[in-house]
This record gives sequence, C-alpha cells and structure tokens, in this order.
Amino acid sequence: MQDPGTLRVPQGPHAILMVDDEPQACKWFARLYGSEFTVLTAASVEEALALLGERGHEVAVLLTDYAMPTRDGVALLSEVRRLYPHVARLLVSAYADKDVAMSAVNQGHVEKILEKPLDDAITRQALREALESSVRRTRDQTLIARRESALRETLGFLAHEVTSPLATVRGYLSAMRENHRASPESTDGMAYIAQQKPGDVLFMIEAAQRRAEYAQSLVSTFVQTARDASRGDTSASLRASELVRAVQEEYPFEAAEADWLSAELAPDFTLPGRRDLLYLVLCTLVKNALIALRAQPPERPEVRIALVRVAMLPGLSPQSALRVTDNGPGIPPEVLNRLTREPVTTRAESGGSGMGLLFCQRVMTTLGGDIAVQSTLGQGTTVTLYFPPSPDDTPVEET
Repeated sequence: MQDPGTLRVPQGPHAILMVDDEPQACKWFARLYGSEFTVLTAASVEEALALLGERGHEVAVLLTDYAMPTRDGVALLSEVRRLYPHVARLLVSAYADKDVAMSAVNQGHVEKILEKPLDDAITRQALREALESSVRRTRDQTLIARRESALRETLGFLAHEVTSPLATVRGYLSAMRENHRASPESTDGMAYIAQQKPGDVLFMIEAAQRRAEYAQSLVSTFVQTARDASRGDTSASLRASELVRAVQEEYPFEAAEADWLSAELAPDFTLPGRRDLLYLVLCTLVKNALIALRAQPPERPEVRIALVRVAMLPGLSPQSALRVTDNGPGIPPEVLNRLTREPVTTRAESGGSGMGLLFCQRVMTTLGGDIAVQSTLGQGTTVTLYFPPSPDDTPVEET
C-alpha cells in the first residue's frame, strides 16, 4: 500500500495538454477532467509550444481548438507531430470548420476530431484512448531506440573482437611469406616455406583457419543481430547447455588450451534473449580467462563453465546462473571494483580496451539479469551470469 505521505509521480508521458484561447474553456476543462487526468492548459499556439519545450516529456495527449488568433490549431498539430511524435493529437472544431479539420486528418496532423460543444462521455473516452495510444507509441519508440543503441554497441564491440583474430591470421600469413623459398628447378610448380621445426607451417595454417572461422562467426553474429533488430524478432529458445557446447566447439583455442576447459551442464535451463549476444558474452568470458592463464600459467591451468542455481544475495531465492571460473593470477582489488562500471583493462599494451566485461554487463542488464565478478589474487577469478526466471526452470533442491 502506498504511504499516504508519499506522492507517486507517474513515469513517462501522462499529461493532457488543452489549448484554447478562451480562459473559461481551459478552466472548465481542467475542472471537469482534472480528477482523472493530469491536465495542463495553454491559451495560444506559442504558449503551448513553450510549455512543451519545458515539459514535452510529460505530455501524452494534445487537445487543441482550431480557431485561435495568430496561428490556428492545425499549425500547432503539425509542429507537435514533427517535434513530439509520441504525443497523440486531437482537434476540437465547430461545424463550420469541418472541412479544414478533415483536411488535417487526411494530412496526418490529427488523429481524432471532437466537435463543439464537447460531449463529456465522448471526450473522456477519446482522452483515454489517446492516452493509451501515446503510452504504446512511447513504449515502441523506446524499444526502437534501445535496439538501435544495442546495435551500435554490438557493432563497436564486434569490430574490436574481429580485429584480434584477423591480426593473428595476417601475422601467420606474413610469417609464411617471409619464409617462402624459390622452388628448385627440378620441381617446377612447387613452393617451399622454410620452418624451424617440423610441423610449424601446418600449425600456422590450422591456427589461421581457426581464427578466420571465429572471425566469420562474429560477423555472422552481427548480421543476425542487425536482421533481428530491424524486424523486432526474437530467436527461438536456447538451452544453456547448447550455448556452452557451441563455445566449446567453435572458440579458436590455442594449441592445448581446449583441454583446459571443462563444463558442468546441469541443472540446465532456458536462456532469455538471442543466441548471438549470449554467445558473444560467453566467448568474452572464456577469452578473458585464457588470457589471464597465459600471462601467469599455474601448473595445471583450468577454466570451468558450470550451470548452477544460486542466490544472487543472501536471503534471495536461488536462480539460474552460469559461472566461468579460472585458476589464474586473479584481479587486483582496485581494478575489480571498477570492472562492470567503466572500461578498465590490465592489458592496454597488448590492445585490451576494457570494453569486454562492460559489454557483458549491458547485455545481462538488458535481459533482466545481472553479472558478478569475484576474484582472489593468486587463486583465480569467477564470473557469474545471473538470469531471470524461466517458465520451464526446474528448481533443484539444495542439500
């Protein structure tokens, strides 16, 4: 129950703006409809535009008279349509102005016409419908803006992620070119690449191929993200175990690094959101763990991915989560406290941008989940992705 001493302020557009050059009409409207709606009034087009300039984010519906001095209601509706597309637009007109009003409807300046004198029941219903329409329009516009923002952010992150494997491919190709030797005269058509030890060339070819395939998967991820965002599509349901297996099979591990990775795939659960973004998140966490282990490798490097049900905070109910744990050098406390709040990296000299974990944080927040990082110097790091409840989650009894 709401505290009687607390005023609950509506979020987003919610007010009705009534514009009429007759003061009594504005007072009557505010008195009659003020008990159900938040009512603002203005006496001219100029006054209405000035008010919208200050409080346009609050206004959901514009109801304006047609006949006013200097500029008429259609001029106001046209401006509002251009500057405040979330606002539902209603026009009040006398019978004599009907042709002008219908022209305004045909041009898209107004969504509904109310005739003078205003009928209370018809007007009230029109305001309710217009308010609902504005709320829906605002929600749709916000969703589009979020999709565009996510698309830009994903593009920037992908551009950074693709650079690394492509640079490695270029490095291997340059090394092979530098070691290319002219073929002996007796074997026309054959090319030779000198190698320091047997298998070097094959290693470079296979490593370059793995990174090229990984870069291709990243580009495909972006293309799919762009298509889904433009259509407003969501991907088919994906199990957490399927995502982990995809990373195990597709990530371009160095040499024996694939053997460092182990996975516990129960209790399984359905993931929210699209596979492409979650794939990027998990690849980023695995990459960070591998980089930490390469920098200071323990006797037996380990990266463990585990599906768990765990409470995010003491006293809360357990929820589905995915954990990535390594036994690397750990993260200094002064860096740990900033990881999910700002771009920070301990690898600036090798091209690290610090955007990886921040990107993961934003993806999880968008999905209604969260991310937590725990680390102890000399012992390793655990990153936990907390997901919102899924309809088919099967709670696991804790023992």
